[in-house]
Amino acid sequence: MEEEENGGGEVVDILIETVNKIASISDYRCTVKKQYCNLARRLKLLIPMLEEIRDSKDSIIPQQTLKALVLLKQALDSAKDLLIFGCEGSKIYLVLEREQIMNKYHEVTAKLEQALSGISYEGLDISDEVKEQVELVLAQFRRAKGRVDATDVELYEDLLSLYNKTNDSASDLAVLRRISEKLQLMGIADLTQESLALHEMVAATGGDPGESIEKMSMLLKKIKDFVQTENPNLDAPEREKNLPPGGSGLVDGSRQMPVIPDDFRCPISLELMKDPVIVSTGQTYERSCIEKWLGAGHDTCPKTQQKLTSTAPTPNYVLRSLIAQWCEANGIEPPKRPSSSGTSKTVSTCSLAERTKIEILLHKLTSGCLEDQRSAAGEIRLLAKHNADNRVAIAQAGAIPLLVGLLSTPDPRIQEHAITALLNLSICEDNKGSIVSAGAVPGIVHVLKKGSMEARENAAATLFSLSVVDENKVTIGFMGAIPPLVTLLSEGTQRGKKDAATALFNLCIYQGNKGKAVRAGVVPTLMCLLTETGGGMVDEALAILAILASHPEGKATIGAAEAVPVLVEVIRNGSPRNRENAAAVLVHLCSGDQKHMVEAQEHGVMGPLVDLAQNGTDRGKRKAQQLLERISRFVEQQNHSQAQAEAHIQQPQPSSMTNFGDS
Repeated sequence: MEEEENGGGEVVDILIETVNKIASISDYRCTVKKQYCNLARRLKLLIPMLEEIRDSKDSIIPQQTLKALVLLKQALDSAKDLLIFGCEGSKIYLVLEREQIMNKYHEVTAKLEQALSGISYEGLDISDEVKEQVELVLAQFRRAKGRVDATDVELYEDLLSLYNKTNDSASDLAVLRRISEKLQLMGIADLTQESLALHEMVAATGGDPGESIEKMSMLLKKIKDFVQTENPNLDAPEREKNLPPGGSGLVDGSRQMPVIPDDFRCPISLELMKDPVIVSTGQTYERSCIEKWLGAGHDTCPKTQQKLTSTAPTPNYVLRSLIAQWCEANGIEPPKRPSSSGTSKTVSTCSLAERTKIEILLHKLTSGCLEDQRSAAGEIRLLAKHNADNRVAIAQAGAIPLLVGLLSTPDPRIQEHAITALLNLSICEDNKGSIVSAGAVPGIVHVLKKGSMEARENAAATLFSLSVVDENKVTIGFMGAIPPLVTLLSEGTQRGKKDAATALFNLCIYQGNKGKAVRAGVVPTLMCLLTETGGGMVDEALAILAILASHPEGKATIGAAEAVPVLVEVIRNGSPRNRENAAAVLVHLCSGDQKHMVEAQEHGVMGPLVDLAQNGTDRGKRKAQQLLERISRFVEQQNHSQAQAEAHIQQPQPSSMTNFGDS
């Protein structure tokens, strides 16, 4: 072995360094605290022996002892890893996998005992006191091999019961309270640290993040939901900022804060995402969380453990818009993205040769030769498609104003390249403002109206990308983009319809654009898409209708479009998200309008609503409950009025002759 050839001095130095590192580890998880503290304390007692060996005048260590010291080094490395995990590992994992954890603990203890037993103390120049101390440590390790300390059986069984459950019940509350208290998961910081520890543990061990890890994540989510429900404002200044006036985790001063859908939570922090981004495996995370994960040296996806082909996350604009819609529907202020003020713009790492190539392409864009413009715009389009550095370098070189100028060219191919290049450049956050500031929106709207179908599709996608910035929603709506988007939604290809729908959805989050969309005729188009056989646009159509129904013009137009039978059918047979959105539209239609309520009853809405209230998404359940209560009150009022009318008819009326006689 290499360590043996070095005469032992280096091995002893490494041993001392390792034990000192072990001594610096503290604050072990409560479930392993006793065993791990004992182990660390025993190992610290080896320091005097190691120091005396290092400082010995006799620099030659016997071969047998040197081999034992090498084994001790390996055992100490295993012990250090074990103790670090006991300090930083997942608390839930440490309980549920207690048998595996304790097996590892006993395995490490046995290795240490074997290594210490192989040291010949007679051949070493160490004091009698130190020999006695090491013998004591060795005796303790021998006793520890066969000892099994009592565990918290109740905690293990509580966790196991929730781990194996697929449904929630009222009895879980007491269990969740015990678990959160015993595991010391009572604050948001503790819960976030536990979530990070769970992901870190999966990556560090190279384990398969299969069903068991998924269940542990769901278990942590249950604990977090419980803690936040019990203490709505606990350790959550950011959440408080997102609550409406009245605070205390209540909406409208009386209703509890709605449960955040799983899709809107970051898998790492379990918090509502402010700035969701997609990694190369297709998973979405909060930007700050995944950047912290990548910054720690990981090159895998925390959830799937697949190796990332790129460490540059891409903004998930669709999910960000869905979160904003959910917040609006639940009366919650949408989470603010972290401010970029005071930070420097993204800097490209392109080489000098790559920058020179970009400069040459820009020179071609300004030439009067259509062929040069066509080829240059096409190359810029491709350069900006996949490479984040290229997007930054192309924008910094001044390409955006030149591309905007080409949007009005009569050459259809140049126009396609220019609008697609702008779409690709807009993926970079810093470029969005530059594109709008360069006066691109009127040119994009021109392409949306007059371009080829491919150019129109990419113009719609560009408007969607730019509209992620809230102030751009206003600008795009003001510049007349909504009517041609509605036209594309009606007559475009399948891809064109999807691009138009996502752009309209995003733009209509801004209240001022809802009326513009309604007046542009979007409602009849959406109703056609809803009833189109095999059209594949039901999801998008219902999502947009759910936003427009909150606007007075939208509500009136949807009601006039005979939407109620279609909505009832979706509530009866649609997907969970579509049932939820259909119920949301119907809630608005039935608000203060008895006609739609009667129509919904006539089409048999009550049965599907009861099923949705029991089996739907969280939002779907709330909307169904609102409708059921509203319809029930309406039926009671009708029955009461009818009973009064019947009583009035049956009451005997005194005749005039009787009155005359009594007088």
